[in-house]
Amino acid sequence: MKMATEARSVLFVCLGNICRSPIAEAVFRKLVIDQNVENKWMIDSAAVSDWNVGRSPDARALSCLRNHGTETAHKARQITKDDFLTYDYILCMDESNLRDLKRKSNQIKNCKALIELLGSYDPQKQLIIEDPYYGNDEDFDTVYEQCLRCCKAFLEKPH
Repeated sequence: MKMATEARSVLFVCLGNICRSPIAEAVFRKLVIDQNVENKWMIDSAAVSDWNVGRSPDARALSCLRNHGTETAHKARQITKDDFLTYDYILCMDESNLRDLKRKSNQIKNCKALIELLGSYDPQKQLIIEDPYYGNDEDFDTVYEQCLRCCKAFLEKPH
């Protein structure tokens, strides 16, 4: 007899948790709700830095999400030691995030999280999800589209 599988958990991480990672979190949340599997996932996002803790996502990120029929009430937070112990997957946006997360995880005993680039799931092989902060609305749309492709592919893989 097969045991019911427990919920999986994923944490999306970028530098400040106000652009890329809240978009990825909102996109993934919408996908699991649309597929009626939200009870199988614990989803959140966080920052490597502490610059924006407590702040809402960038207005352009919120506008981009709204344009795609998605909302978020996320408030930026910094990744914690507990995150490395509780999350199954920590998916980040670029090499700098990856380096920082690997360094932090090396200081944590029993780190259970698999730390990867979200872009490693992109069927179009766009490994890096560029920070749109200094860009324009189009750059936020690019992030949204990349996150959507990657999140769909990530969700489809067996967990």
